[in-house]
Amino acid sequence: MNAQTAYSTKPLPDAVADLRGQLRGLKPKAAVFFASSDYDTAALSRQVRSAFPDACIAGCTTAGEIAGRMLTGSVAGIFLDDEIVEDAAAAVVEDLGAGIDLGDPFARLEGHFRAPRSAWDREKYVGLVLVDGLSGAEERLMEKLGDATDIFFVGGAAGDDLKFKATHVWAGGEAHTDSAVLMLLRLRRGFEIMKAQSFRSTGKSLVATAADEARRTVIEFNHKPALEAYAEVLGLPPAEAPGRFFSHPLGLMVRGEPFVRSPQRADGSSIVFYCQIKQGMKLDVLEATDIVADTRRALEARKGVAGEIRGLIEFQCILRTLQLRQEKRCQEYEALFAGIPTAGFSTYGEEYLGHMNQTSTMLLFR
Repeated sequence: MNAQTAYSTKPLPDAVADLRGQLRGLKPKAAVFFASSDYDTAALSRQVRSAFPDACIAGCTTAGEIAGRMLTGSVAGIFLDDEIVEDAAAAVVEDLGAGIDLGDPFARLEGHFRAPRSAWDREKYVGLVLVDGLSGAEERLMEKLGDATDIFFVGGAAGDDLKFKATHVWAGGEAHTDSAVLMLLRLRRGFEIMKAQSFRSTGKSLVATAADEARRTVIEFNHKPALEAYAEVLGLPPAEAPGRFFSHPLGLMVRGEPFVRSPQRADGSSIVFYCQIKQGMKLDVLEATDIVADTRRALEARKGVAGEIRGLIEFQCILRTLQLRQEKRCQEYEALFAGIPTAGFSTYGEEYLGHMNQTSTMLLFR
């Protein structure tokens, strides 16, 4: 069986029964759920726990769901049996705003697997991270995870259907805010991680010479007011620059590949971003390419490495989803994953080696 996906647009409690009824004999060892914020998250998490008592479960609210197609107003899930997952455990990192302490969550994971994190095999263990998308703590969390372990964590920031009021993550039948869920999987055949974004460098760069990192705000680029400097490299008057934020984000270049930082809005002469830019950081100004063609190439390259893909979890930036809807290319994009059990959600930011925007991070199961 390996992996199956399911989704439902029914209300509770029928939605959970609907999901369970769609499974064709699969007994999940692990399951990950993605739900519209229109659902009662506390009730949903309890009902999922009751419906799948033998599975390790994690989930979050979304800005859109994915289950073979791009959805809204639904609950979707991916179910992995013991042919993919040998073992799984989840732990909650609470009170992100008060400071991130991974001591207890990692102790729980180490206790479950009966091995210290130093003994976890990077070829077999992989982590999922679901984080409150309104916490502003994603960068700090990913830095802490990188300091705590060599295991890769991939995931996304929970959404709330663009209401920007409250996002939730859940595990163990309980829903949480200002928190993150870490799910650690020990896999039978290994995995691949894929990062897809649809931008290239224009060859022009900006250096953040003054930044309020906590507020994700750049005050100056190249020793000039941030909006003025950004507009200058695009050959625009500053008043027109915000109209280019979507198509010309910035990228932290790593081995020629951009890790995207998307401008959210102008704040006077400063620019507020959807993720943190550190003072002194050099970024390239990017230009948009073809989202479907780029994702197709990235997926085919990973297939060449992974061979058969038995399942896939996608964490796709809501800005990519909005672009696909605007371009009326959702079906064309969905077709890229035909034949692969795929589930995921539209995020408020993506996690992999840090926090980024306008990207899809994906976990592929061999």
